[in-house]
Formats: sequence, C-alpha cells, structure tokens
Amino acid sequence: MKKFTITLAAALSLAVFFPFTAYGQEKTDTLPVPLGEIVVTSLRINRQVRNLPASMVVVDSSAYQRRSAFTISNVLEEEPGVSRGGDGVWATNINVRGFNEDRLVILVDGNRVETATDLTASLSMIDVNDIERVEVIKGAQSSLYGTGAMGGIVNIITKQGHFAPKPYVSGNVISGFASVNRLFSNHASVSAGSRKWFLNLGGTYAKAGNLRTPDGILPNSQFTTNNISAKFGVKPFANHLFKVQYQRNWSTDVGIPGGDAFPGPAKATYTDIGRHLLSASYQISNITEKWSSLELRYFTQYIIRDVEMEPNMVTRTTLPNGNIQRTTPEIFYPMGKHLTNGVQLQGTWDLSERNVLIAGIDVWARKLSTSREKHIRIDILNPAGDIVKTNNVVRGETPIPESSFGSAGLFFQNETRLLDNRLTMILGGRFDGIRINNEQGMDVDYIIMNGKRNDNPPNQRITFEAGTEYSLSWSANAGFLYKLFKDVDLSLNLARAFRAPSLEERFKYIDLGNFVRLGDPALKPEKSYSADLGVRVWKSKFNLQAGIFMNRLNNMIVETPGEFIFRLTADSKPETIPALINANVRKALLYGIDFKFACNFNRDFVFFASGAYVRGMALETEGDLPLIPPLNGRAGIRYTYPRLGSVEFSVFGATKQDKIAEGEKETPGYYRLDATLNSKVIDLRFVRLQVFAGVDNMTNNRYTNHLSTNRGDISVEPGRNFFVRLKLSF
Repeated sequence: MKKFTITLAAALSLAVFFPFTAYGQEKTDTLPVPLGEIVVTSLRINRQVRNLPASMVVVDSSAYQRRSAFTISNVLEEEPGVSRGGDGVWATNINVRGFNEDRLVILVDGNRVETATDLTASLSMIDVNDIERVEVIKGAQSSLYGTGAMGGIVNIITKQGHFAPKPYVSGNVISGFASVNRLFSNHASVSAGSRKWFLNLGGTYAKAGNLRTPDGILPNSQFTTNNISAKFGVKPFANHLFKVQYQRNWSTDVGIPGGDAFPGPAKATYTDIGRHLLSASYQISNITEKWSSLELRYFTQYIIRDVEMEPNMVTRTTLPNGNIQRTTPEIFYPMGKHLTNGVQLQGTWDLSERNVLIAGIDVWARKLSTSREKHIRIDILNPAGDIVKTNNVVRGETPIPESSFGSAGLFFQNETRLLDNRLTMILGGRFDGIRINNEQGMDVDYIIMNGKRNDNPPNQRITFEAGTEYSLSWSANAGFLYKLFKDVDLSLNLARAFRAPSLEERFKYIDLGNFVRLGDPALKPEKSYSADLGVRVWKSKFNLQAGIFMNRLNNMIVETPGEFIFRLTADSKPETIPALINANVRKALLYGIDFKFACNFNRDFVFFASGAYVRGMALETEGDLPLIPPLNGRAGIRYTYPRLGSVEFSVFGATKQDKIAEGEKETPGYYRLDATLNSKVIDLRFVRLQVFAGVDNMTNNRYTNHLSTNRGDISVEPGRNFFVRLKLSF
C-alpha cells in the first residue's frame, strides 16, 4: 500500500507542477453525455449507434483504462442487461438478458471464434489492453450470424493501426497494480504506418496472487498471463485493402477456486490455457456505381486447455467378505483442444440513396478433441483397518468423443430509409445447413493397473455411437427505427432465431469425482421468437436508452438432475453418483426491461444511472429457469475539472434472487461502492502521461454474485481493491 501511495502521489505531482500542455481527453470524455455517435460494425455495416434499431451497448478502451478491469466481463457488467458470472477473478463470463455464453455469439474483430458452447473462460482469453471497444447487441441476431445468436452478439474490436498522409511511429506503455490480488500488469505497443500501409505490435504480461475477500484469502485464485498481437494492413491498389492479424493469449498456473466444471472440494488449475487467432481479409471498394464493396474474410483459431485437478475426496465401500474398499482419486488431468475455421464472402450494394443491401456466404466449422487421465489409489482394508492390498489405477478417458460442428449459411440484410429518413427499416434472413459428426465414445479407453496397461478392459462400454447428422434451419429479423423528434426515436425489433445443440451438450461425459455431467445426442435445436421495444433520447445534456423485451423459446436445453451408475473396475460394486443431464425444456419465456441514462445537470457534473430486470420461466412446469440474474442497477456521479481530469463515484447493487431453478441457491441482495479518477493527458514534451486510479468495493462489503455462486462455488466476491494505472504515450 505504501508503494501505491508514493507512486500515485508522484504522478499527481508531475501533473500539477510540471509545465505542460493538456491534450484532449479520451474520446468518451470530450462530451459530458454520449450522443450515440460511435460507429459500430456488428450489424455487418458501419453505422452510428443512434442510427440503428438494435438494442446495444458499446464500451470503448477508455472504460477499461479508468477501471480495474481484470477481464472484459468486469467492465461490461456495468452496462444494463449485461451481468457477470465467473469461476474466480480470471475465468469470467457474461450473461445478456438472462442468456449465458452458450446462447451468445462471441466475435473477435468480426471473426466467429466460439459459438453455442460452454467453453470455460473464453472471454478471459482476450487482452483488455488490446481492446478498442466491445459492441454488445442485446437480442436475437441469428439472421446475421446463424446458430447461437439467440441472446445476442459480443463483438470484441481490438486495436488496429491506421493509414496516415505522412509516415508516423507511435506507441504507449501501460503499467498497473491492483491490491486485491497483488496484480502487476505491463503492456507495450507500437504502431507505424503511412498512406499505403500500417503495422501494429503489442504485448502484455500480468501476474496475480490469491484474491483477498472480506472472508479472507480465496485459495487457488492466482494466475499468470501473457499476450502478443500483430496487425498489418496494406493498400496494394486503389480501393483495395488487405489486412492480416495474429493474436496469442497464453496463461499458466490459473487457479479455479470453484469453477462450473470443477466443483468443490476439488482443487483445479489450468496449467496451460491458450488461444491462437490468425485472420485475414481482402476488401474491394467502389466496384461499380451500385456495388459499393466486396470482402473476403478467413480466420482460424486454436484453443487448448490443460487442467490439473485434485479431487480431494475419499469413498469407502464394504465388500461382501467384510473388507473395506477405500478409493482415493489422487489427481486428474483433463485436456481439451478446440479448432475453429471460417470463411465469409460479403457484398454490399447501394441500390439507391435510401436503400442498402448486404448479402453473403458464411461457412465455419469447429473441431473438438478431449482426453482425461485419472490417477486413483484403491486400498483394501481388513475389518481391523489394516491395509491388505493397494492397487494403483490409471483410467484413460475421453470426456467428449472427437467431434465436429460445421455450418454453411446464406444471409442477406436490406436497409431502407423511408418518410424523409424518419423511418429506418432493416430486414434480414438466413438459411443454414448444419453437419454434426462424432467418433465413437467410450466410458473408459484404457486402464493401467499397477503399471500394466489394458486397452480392452472388461468394463469398457460404448457411451456414444459414431454418427453423422444433417439439419437445415432458417432465421429472420425485422428492425424499425422511427425518429419521433429530432433527438428522440422509437425502435422495434422482431426476430426468429435458432440454436443447434453444441458438441458439449450432445456428447459430453464429464466425470470429475463428485458428480457427472452428461450430454444427449438426441437433443432438439432451440428456437425462439423475440420482440424488443425501445425508446432513446439523444440530447446534448441528457440521453436515455430504455427497452422492454420478450423472448419465447421452444426446446430450451438445460441441465436436469439425475443419477449415473458405473463400475470403477470389472469386479467393483456398482456405484451411483449424482448427475446433471442435458434435456429439452419444451417451452420457456424470458422477459424484462433495462435502461440507461446520463444527465449533465451542471457544466462539470454528470449524473448517470442504469438498471435491468429479467424473468425466466419454464412454461411447461411453471418453474424458474436457472442462472437468471436478479434485479440490478448502477448509479453515480462524475465530476470533471477541465484542467486536471475527472473523478467518479458509483454504487452498484442487486436485489435478493429467490426465483431459482431446482438445485440453485438463493442469494441475498447487496451493494458495492466504487470510485475512480483519471487525470487529463499531460504533455511532458517527449511523452504524454495519463494517470488512472480508484477503489473498488470501498466499504469492503461482503456480497455474493448469483451467477458465480450457482455456476460454480464462489460464495464471496473480491474485497476492497485499490488500483492505479499509468499510461505513457509517444
């Protein structure tokens, strides 16, 4: 804490006493109240937020710099309708209007990298220092992106280089510290370019210890991560643009204190978890008077997860002869490899001044390979408790048989402006063909008993037959934006979306000691019909975005409680352990409301607030759906002193969540007080300096996050956290 105080004091002293010229602040601070002028790309066409009928939020890089920002999810949770879940500080995820990641499409720079899957920690494998902005579309958009986009789209836009009239070289260094887990983070990037080319290189290294909570240290919550990225663009001919990029995110010794796939009392750690992304695009513009652009994109992403897990549990079974069998799972080694490849061809036609057509082909495929080795000690004890025999067993297993998911789709979107540009209408549709292929799955591949391997053990059995399945599906959406007045508009979105069951939902056989998670190859695709009605106000001193939404699902897939019976070896007694089995809930309904507003009530003061409520119901049983966030909201005030910078105080809270599904826990309501400050950009002649600092959970309040508590085993969130970040630019 002493180092933190000295560092911050020194930085602020420089800001006050060193002669400087104040540069403009970050772009989101140039206006006290945002006017929806950020240009977004997630609807496959560049438009300002205020000119699109979709309900969406955009969080740019300055928000991640001003906050502690451990991962993307920590900042996104402050937006209405977006909630954070997690398996610790590093492994986090988001929920959009009651939909988890398995019903969201995650994009990195427009490339579909994971879809319709419960891949743990996918959002944690993105470098927050490399983010330009994150666009979150709330609501179904399957007509643009196909299966999985029932709940929305999260498009992570990373920092690129840029073209310039004259050659340039620029760069920055960002260093940060957070007290709650002794996180030290360092990032550096350099960018160069001219009229014809640009190059951007960046890298980050971060290391954190165990998390401090109001209850004490949270064991096994440490992590170490490093990232590198390279982006290159060139204009080989007039109206031609070629871009290529590579991203590598790699983390080691990542503790998972109570994860979804690794429930307590197990101790699980990602010994290695990494992501490689290589993508390229070629765009031709102004082809003809009507044909404005044609773009070809390709990407490949590889994700690997190596886990080391200590089950920390012992079972005892009485044998017929009166002896006792004591089974001690010593250590498990799960591993997963995910390879996704995709190609997309898209054309844009300006049919008239008020009509734009987009059409294209989107083909992608995901291949999954998994393995798990379980080291188990079996002791036979006589009635007196003496060990009479010990067997050391190694079980080789395949949690999910090698399988692939492929999709080929044709999509179109037509934008028309009517009534003297007062009404914007966007109509879209998509047709998809899907192919699922899987190898044969076994409940055990081999057993090594006391050093002797057997590839055909007598208790070996088939869990999933090899097979190939084909299906067709379609989706559509209609969006309407009507400008009621100059700065006030109404929006309406109607959509029909679908989601094919993922490979994990179909074929998983996850046995980690204290319960089993099972897939079902016979699962039916989910289908949804949704509506979203919104109102937006874009005034210089006040803005408001509010929406009411409803989403009805058929064949919704959830995990239902059950049992799994197995034999550890051929001569073992049958054992029964609890199981969660994927099944289709025939009908479900989600509805709710969210809003956000900001008011510049004084020249230097802005008051802001947001809130969200969602209700999830299984209509067939009149029960509650799992993992639905409680009523939550945020309010605060920001003061800006033009010569120095700004300071912000906010309160974030949620009510009690007692509308829970079977097997979930109720969670009490809570609040959290946060404060941040940032200086203006200070010109130190050779470099420019900006200081960011703040306190999360100022009162060290003990609280629980419903989505973390019920997804995994995290019963308490981080305690008071002081953070500081310095940014040097040249």
